[in-house]
Amino acid sequence: MNPAGAVVIFVLVWWCAFFVMLPIGVKGRWESEEDGVEGADPGAPDNPDLKRKALWATFVALPVAAAVIAVVMSGVLDFRD
Repeated sequence: MNPAGAVVIFVLVWWCAFFVMLPIGVKGRWESEEDGVEGADPGAPDNPDLKRKALWATFVALPVAAAVIAVVMSGVLDFRD
């Protein structure tokens, strides 16, 4: 496997982890004490905390992507047949 393939695997795993973490701990504007921005949709998140979720997605994606890359490089899964 070349480095570009490893980067592609990491990016795919990272996005999957990020999308899994997006709804965790999110409260809508209608659930918070203050309404926030005037005219905003009430279902919009009050504080999405994207930086923390992106960091956690990175911490989750690193070992998962490393495991996938190790399995592919070991030859257990051969996609060239």
